[in-house]
Amino acid sequence: MACILSVGEILWDVFPEAEHLGGAAFNFAAHAVRLGHEVFFISAVGEDERGRRALRRARELGLSTRFIRIVEGAPTGYVTVNLDPAGVPSFVIHRPAAYDLARLEPAELAELAARRPQWIYYGTLYQMHDGARRLTLTLLEALPAARRLYDVNLRKDSYTPDLVRDLLGRASVVKLNEGEMEALAAMLGLPAAVEPFSRALAERHRLEAVCVTLGPAGCSLLVGGEFVTAPGYSVQVADTVGSGDAFAAALVHGLSADWGIARVADFANRVGALVASREGGTPLWSVDEALALGAARP
Repeated sequence: MACILSVGEILWDVFPEAEHLGGAAFNFAAHAVRLGHEVFFISAVGEDERGRRALRRARELGLSTRFIRIVEGAPTGYVTVNLDPAGVPSFVIHRPAAYDLARLEPAELAELAARRPQWIYYGTLYQMHDGARRLTLTLLEALPAARRLYDVNLRKDSYTPDLVRDLLGRASVVKLNEGEMEALAAMLGLPAAVEPFSRALAERHRLEAVCVTLGPAGCSLLVGGEFVTAPGYSVQVADTVGSGDAFAAALVHGLSADWGIARVADFANRVGALVASREGGTPLWSVDEALALGAARP
């Protein structure tokens, strides 16, 4: 199994009836742990009740809290989540937040480097804060041998074209959804159809792989010169919060194992669908459950 670093936001998804711990980077880390990987999550929480609950929940999910800093003067992050009738969320992100103030001491960076991580995960929202972006760049520069998964995750008012271009240029694998593909195609002057877009993006940024999630229709995956589309799995959707992050963890899992491209895409679809069938961004699930999903297609 791989050693994986995930850097980014840890926050509470505040639904009308409940709160679930989440944040794309945190969700990804928790799902990667569930797949058996050694994962180190780098972030921060506030010195408050939500922060204490966040650390407790992280440990319950089997995730090390070694590099989750407790900071004074900023609240633990949270977002307000509203779901449409199909379970698709919209978010209101409340900032500043403690995760913006995460940092690593030199000894901690050396400790992580000694683990020789195979992957570093990062997204876009986190990088909008200057200090958070410097932390991410420090990790990327200190660990040049690690493969980099950039999970685009565009959120309203939480990205700029220059930032996205820079993060693309530092990636080895890019994962994004269909709406984000359309945004990047317009932003970068690339074709808007999935396969030509994937090939053009990979060529421009010398990417190892490009994955576009297509909602209930499944996903596409380009690895090297090989392109596949994999149909999705029909499930009763509870909410889609965290399903893309689980998909990303499954994508890394398959790429790390050097599976065939079609198997990687199918497995990621299974895991994403399974998580969408349960409430919250980090519900409990097993690989056996993902593999047992029926062949019913949307």
